[in-house]
Amino acid sequence: MNARDLKRLATRAEAERGAAAAALRLPELAASAGLLDVAVATVPSPVGDLFLAITPRGLARVAFASEDRDEVLAELAERLSPRILSAAEAADEVRRELDEYFEGRRARFEVPVDRTLIRGIAREVLGATARIPFGRTSTYGEIAGRIGRPRAARAVGNALGSNPIPIVIPCHRVLRAGGHLGGYGGGVERKQVLLTLEGIAPSV
Repeated sequence: MNARDLKRLATRAEAERGAAAAALRLPELAASAGLLDVAVATVPSPVGDLFLAITPRGLARVAFASEDRDEVLAELAERLSPRILSAAEAADEVRRELDEYFEGRRARFEVPVDRTLIRGIAREVLGATARIPFGRTSTYGEIAGRIGRPRAARAVGNALGSNPIPIVIPCHRVLRAGGHLGGYGGGVERKQVLLTLEGIAPSV
C-alpha cells in the first residue's frame, strides 16, 4: 500500500468518524432546531423491553414488547407528530425512575407526563387511577364511582385497557371485585409481576 492509498484511507476514516459523530448529535441538533417532536427509546425491564416515547411535554407512551412496534410508531406519527427520532438520552430520566421502581426504591413517579393520547372518559379514569398509591389497589367499580359514573365499570375497564402510559399511570393496581386480577393491556402475567413487586399477589 503506497502513501496515496494510506492518505485515502485516512481521509475516509476521518469522514466516517465525522459522520458517526454527527449521527450521535442528530437528536440534539434536531431538538435545538425545533424539529424533534417525539423522541423514542427502548429500555430493558423485568417485564420485558419497554418502548418509550417522550415529547417536550413529557412521557407520552410506554409500549410493552408484546405490542407491534410498527403500529405504535404509526399511532405516534398520526396522533402526536411524524417528526420522530430515536434518542436514547431523552429517556434518561424515565429510565432512571423505572429502574428505581423495579428495584423497590421508588414508590411514586415524578417524570412529567404528556396525556395527549388520552381522550374522553379515559382522562377521568386514568386521572383517578394515577392517584392510587403504591402497594394499594382499587376496583373497576370503585374507579367508576370516583369519577361520578357508578354504572360505567365496563367503560372504566376499556379505558384502563387502552392506557398509553402503563406502569407510570398504574392501571395494574385496578382489580376486579373480589380482589381477582382482571385484565391488563400488557397481559395478566405482567400485571401479576408488578403487583407482586409492590407486595400484593392477588389470585388470577
